[in-house]
Amino acid sequence: MAGAAAAPDLDQPLARETRGGRDARVGPEAIGRFADIVDVRTPSEFATDHLPRAVNAPVLSDAERAEVGTLNAKVSAFEARKRGATLISRNLAGILERFADRPRDFAPLVYCWRGGQRSRSLVHVMHEIGWRATRLDGGYRAYRRYVVERLAALGGAFDYRVVCGLTGSGKSRLLAALARESAQVLDLEALARHRGSLLGELPEAPQPSQKAFEGAMLRVLEGFDARRPVFVESESRRIGRLEVPAHLLLRMRASPAIRLDLDRAGRVALLKEEYVHLIRDPALLASCLAPLVPLHGKASVERWNALAREGEIDALVEALLDEHYDPTYARAIERNFPHYPQALVVRADDAGHEAFARTARSVIEMTKDEIR
Repeated sequence: MAGAAAAPDLDQPLARETRGGRDARVGPEAIGRFADIVDVRTPSEFATDHLPRAVNAPVLSDAERAEVGTLNAKVSAFEARKRGATLISRNLAGILERFADRPRDFAPLVYCWRGGQRSRSLVHVMHEIGWRATRLDGGYRAYRRYVVERLAALGGAFDYRVVCGLTGSGKSRLLAALARESAQVLDLEALARHRGSLLGELPEAPQPSQKAFEGAMLRVLEGFDARRPVFVESESRRIGRLEVPAHLLLRMRASPAIRLDLDRAGRVALLKEEYVHLIRDPALLASCLAPLVPLHGKASVERWNALAREGEIDALVEALLDEHYDPTYARAIERNFPHYPQALVVRADDAGHEAFARTARSVIEMTKDEIR
């Protein structure tokens, strides 16, 4: 964590005083009760992950926290705390100006890394004004423990239906159609901002941190009804640089499967539509294909790159499907999803969204009586 060297002096958990009055504190399970949540950690800490709906109002910048941490490590805790108090006092004025238009009944939840002095400083000043601010007991660290534990518990609480299908068959498109039909959908690729394959990086949407990914998963699962099935794609362990939690992955792999079929022409059309940014940039495509050289050899990869440069996109997509994606997927699905041979088979008529809407309605009809 950026600036972690400062943690011993500024974020040391403070002795519990009272659950009410001027040092009101609540645990992570109470987050939903607050309309306003204020994260006083540094911008880099906030960017890595934060509580849902939180706004960042740092009492120390990244550079300031690093400065205090250096004093703590090389001089003394006293000098670090003195410097930290000076910097925090200066920054509090700007934070209060941000909230100057809030009414008398403003009652935010405030947190830092461990529920220590950074959050306590802002809460104290807010109480002096008359706002009833509350500290998150244990800070972000307690929230993170809550996410991990709650995700492990909820991940096994649902009956999953795993959507399988060859690359380009439209699994993500079917999940989106199911969601529009009010089915319960856990779209891990959407949460991870990645399409899951070697070429799956989304240039306009960088992936979140692992912590943020897990927090987003938890928020989706908390909205589900355990009496209804949850549709999810047959993911591998990794989605880009993120990992699906092991307990969830095991549960998915033990679940009944739905096999989605789309003919070759439809798969090619769908992949051309979804990977248009690579089609327009052969150099970018070449950099994405480079990791396949050890598996397929330089000659094969250069042949694929040549097709891209020459604009032979249909031939390129078909070559990648035949030589890499289909064999790879067949091996992975056989190894990891034991119920795939008994999968419910559904078909999309073409790559269009209306075709997937029809398929989604068919899937919902066929699974409507499947409850716990």
